[in-house]
Amino acid sequence: MALYAIGDTHLSLSSDKPMDVFGGGWEGYVDKLREGFAPVDDSDTVVLCGDLSWGMSLEEAREDFEFLDHELPGEKWLLKGNHDYWWNTAAKMNAFFQVNGFERLHILHNNCAFYGEIALCGTRGWFFEENGAPQSEKVFKRELIRLEASLKAAGEREKLCFLHYPPLYRGYHCQEIINLLKQYQVRACYYGHLHGPSHRLAIEGAQGGVDYHLVSADFVGFRPKKILI
Repeated sequence: MALYAIGDTHLSLSSDKPMDVFGGGWEGYVDKLREGFAPVDDSDTVVLCGDLSWGMSLEEAREDFEFLDHELPGEKWLLKGNHDYWWNTAAKMNAFFQVNGFERLHILHNNCAFYGEIALCGTRGWFFEENGAPQSEKVFKRELIRLEASLKAAGEREKLCFLHYPPLYRGYHCQEIINLLKQYQVRACYYGHLHGPSHRLAIEGAQGGVDYHLVSADFVGFRPKKILI
């Protein structure tokens, strides 16, 4: 049994939005994901850090969910990304997964999951400083509430945090999220969203007592990053 994380699979098996056109290692990325998941066992857990499917609805994303659930091994915990337009209420998503037989897809949203005695916490996050409109402020505050709800649900367990947006990178710090990670003594934070030339902006390693790791699919070579065994 092992714990992995990867973000930004950007699947489009039934929609016309292939990532291959972006180059930078995305050519044939679906096959790369199949190969990258080869070390993962069905007894393992994989956290998927957002931007999973380009589908505009649950039905349009169904083939992408089939790929994630049926073709890639492991239990999957799904976070929302900024391009996951199919995202809906947890009740509707869980019902959709159940009806379609997606038994290994689970939602990490306003809750936490457990890997042994370790709590897996997370939410999408937000770039409030870069999207400073009033509506953006509302979204940002909701994300803070969701993150704290997830961290509180962990109780006194050791905590790992998973986000889509990075809480920090070169030239940017989301102090409110960083403060929550410190307050709840999060050991490590894994995030996605950054691609191609933006990889150089990523901050990896210890910052203020928290270890940060970028796990965007193209950054980790389409191989889930092993976190724990």
